[in-house]
Amino acid sequence: MNFRMELTISHGLKINNIMREDLTKINNTRYSLEKIFPDAQDFLPLLGTDYVEFYVGNAKQSAHFYKTAFGFQSYAYKGLETGSRDSVSYALKQDKIVLVLTTPLNSKSPINDHLVKHGDGVKVIALWVDDARKAYEETTSRGAKSYMEPFVEKDEFGEVVRAGIYTYGETVHMFVERKNYKGNFLPGFVPLKSDYNPESVGLKYIDHMVGNVGWGQMNKWVKWYEDVMGFVNFLSFDDKQIHTEYSALMSKVMSNGNGRIKFPINEPAKAAKKSQIEEYLDFYEDSGVQHLALTTDDIVKTVAQLKSRGIEFLPPPPQAYYDEIPGRLGVHMDIMKEDIKELQRLSILVDADEDGYLLQIFTKPVEDRPTLFFEIIQRMGAQGFGAGNFKALFESIEREQANRGTL
Repeated sequence: MNFRMELTISHGLKINNIMREDLTKINNTRYSLEKIFPDAQDFLPLLGTDYVEFYVGNAKQSAHFYKTAFGFQSYAYKGLETGSRDSVSYALKQDKIVLVLTTPLNSKSPINDHLVKHGDGVKVIALWVDDARKAYEETTSRGAKSYMEPFVEKDEFGEVVRAGIYTYGETVHMFVERKNYKGNFLPGFVPLKSDYNPESVGLKYIDHMVGNVGWGQMNKWVKWYEDVMGFVNFLSFDDKQIHTEYSALMSKVMSNGNGRIKFPINEPAKAAKKSQIEEYLDFYEDSGVQHLALTTDDIVKTVAQLKSRGIEFLPPPPQAYYDEIPGRLGVHMDIMKEDIKELQRLSILVDADEDGYLLQIFTKPVEDRPTLFFEIIQRMGAQGFGAGNFKALFESIEREQANRGTL
């Protein structure tokens, strides 16, 4: 059954067409190309996430890590063997998620500057569009700083048009037009075959990507996404909602019209001690992508597999958190399929809104610097971001910060 989502702008989304009994039939939220945010200008428009490119110190070893630990498969390759003399890239795929891992091949590559300053991290968020030239013109005419003018790449399978603009920090949005391309990934890449193909852990697509920006910068970038990208701010949290005894932050969630692209933007807030956002900014040394939220249809199975492969997650909240789940979920307990004891064993968090519930968990940082991490999320109707879990989550993060001496 296809469920059509409609928006009620206040504190979040309202799914008007789903009756209570239909929630039992939802496996995970899916987004069509239909516009669900009427206030979004949506002049690009965006069709989805094309790929996410990381600049890393060793692409070969990073590819092995993401295959082994996260269940990605070899997809495409660009390097010396394909004529690339300054960088090498491994593209990995799991369902609709494509990660590109890129490393420099010599000391003159500008990629080195990015690595020295930031460490491994996200450089490019590539967005799938029907017309890359138009997307570039629309955004640059509205004030976006150009990263790359429209460029046509061709091979025997057709052509791809790409163009890029800068967003916060040194992060780039790349517009990718591939309607006239029948190849594997991109021109310049060749299919990557491997005898080593670990089983998928069930990750489906990118739910959202979170950016951390500096003090007093959040509203600037909210306005940038509204004016330059045609997004809408559909959810906001201030430091009164996101705080613990020691730290606080503020966050606003931006989305394109069809809801496929969602970018929460965080900034630190004054508190007794240093927040996770301040820690990120200290070690990344700029604004940047804090985490990628990846969806699954079975979070219990996915998390169990990730743990068995060595992925470390944040420590669990106290017993009282799980004791209170029935009260927090209310009527949604009637349709909740997961066993609370199993969720507690795996440290999975649960939250609910008027439309359903969600399950989520956060990894520890996957780099040596305490910067980038991943969220695993399963939406059972709920459209929020786990506001009911903020306190438990940030207290877990603070315990990790205390261990690192950065709180």
